[in-house]
Amino acid sequence: MLILSQPSLAATEESSPNTKILTLDAVIQLAKEQSPKYRYASVLFENRQWQYKTYRSNFLPQLNLSGVLPEYNKTIEPRLTDKGSLIFINTHNASSSMQLSLGQEIWPTGGYISINSQMKRIDDFQADLNRTRYSSVPATITLTQPIFGFNNRSWDRKVSPLRYEEAKRDYREEMEEIAKEATSHFFNLLLSQIGYQIAEKNVANNDTLYRIAAKKFADGKIPENELLQMELTLLNSVQNLDQATLDVEANTLRLKVFLGVTDNYLIELVPPSEIPQFEVDEQLALEQAHKNRQRVISFKRELLEAEMRMARAKGETGFNANLFASFGLTQQAVEFQEAYLDPSQQQRIRLGFTVPVMDWGRTDAIIGTAKANQTLVKANVELQKINFDQEIYLNVKRFRVLRKQMSGAKRADEIAERRYLVTLDRYLEGKIGLLDLNVATEERDKASRSYISSLRNFWLAYYTLRSLTLYDFETNQPLGLPAS
Repeated sequence: MLILSQPSLAATEESSPNTKILTLDAVIQLAKEQSPKYRYASVLFENRQWQYKTYRSNFLPQLNLSGVLPEYNKTIEPRLTDKGSLIFINTHNASSSMQLSLGQEIWPTGGYISINSQMKRIDDFQADLNRTRYSSVPATITLTQPIFGFNNRSWDRKVSPLRYEEAKRDYREEMEEIAKEATSHFFNLLLSQIGYQIAEKNVANNDTLYRIAAKKFADGKIPENELLQMELTLLNSVQNLDQATLDVEANTLRLKVFLGVTDNYLIELVPPSEIPQFEVDEQLALEQAHKNRQRVISFKRELLEAEMRMARAKGETGFNANLFASFGLTQQAVEFQEAYLDPSQQQRIRLGFTVPVMDWGRTDAIIGTAKANQTLVKANVELQKINFDQEIYLNVKRFRVLRKQMSGAKRADEIAERRYLVTLDRYLEGKIGLLDLNVATEERDKASRSYISSLRNFWLAYYTLRSLTLYDFETNQPLGLPAS
């Protein structure tokens, strides 16, 4: 009786120095700090941060310096004479230029304005000339302005901030998804370890029972059939132990791969002993989901992008015009310092336009396609909003049910263990048969696994709810933002 009632060796001995003891919180923390999925999510968010910074830089002035130092040319080129004939002449020269430009996009109108300053130098090495000349443009103001066209920057200013907000919320959701996946791996291994402990205990108990049965059979107290049944039970329990050992090794490897752990330490898991006690209100969950989730922002972005595509279709198919205007000062001289003396004015203005006269219905088709796509996007978003709310509502209900089931599963585990011990006592006293003992053993093993499975389902539902709302119902506050 003392042997049969002892827990298995694996469950009672002190942990080996080569064993890491991990709780659920520790596994989730490791997953959020070093797992490959965490690294991928971090790099992806960093990439989106740089995209957002690039977008913002488009609305700031850009100062550029460009030049040619120098361009050397010695060849024979065609040249048109005053009389209109074409002759070939020898050319031998070098030219250099430098330009400084300060430009700024005008996002409300889609135009571009810049201030430019330029200096050019030409060295003519012909034998009869051999001279240097300079040409300067001290300052020129240039404006390029599309008229009635599609204003990409104006729409970019509406869409890009939404994309960045999506990226931040998507990162937070991914952290909760990592926690949920870590929970799944944790309980898969925990179930394997519990199964191993059960199998090991059954082997020890069945071996002892077989020895007792062998002695009873030798004394003529039990029939051979019962002895053979006990031996078969022992052999089956040994096979179950072999399979349980393989399951532990496989799930340990899967957990290590997920966490990004490369050491050879064994892992011993400690099941959560406490269940968080808090109420989840459906209305609060819906409010927080609408306030915090990435999907809500994506609804707005998808509608806005559909509207943008409609504006693009209209802006690129109808009447279009472009205005170019510049005003500045210029001068040329033989000496460098004289190139800036008494400069002359220079002005340029150009207005170009495009009017579709006959396009065989191309304009109507493009605009009609954009309008149909916009209608489709609106219908799809409305459907997704309904599914979004239903998912929140159902998961809140599921979370409540699973938490209630936890107390029942724990009590069932305690009852099954107690019933097994009572049944074992009665079997050893000869009051019941082997069949009753086997039934009690199976029910005890099933109850133990069922309790761990209930734990697994509860914690998966817990992190699913956090992922769906980005809200911590224990502390009543939104989940933290990633560092900007």
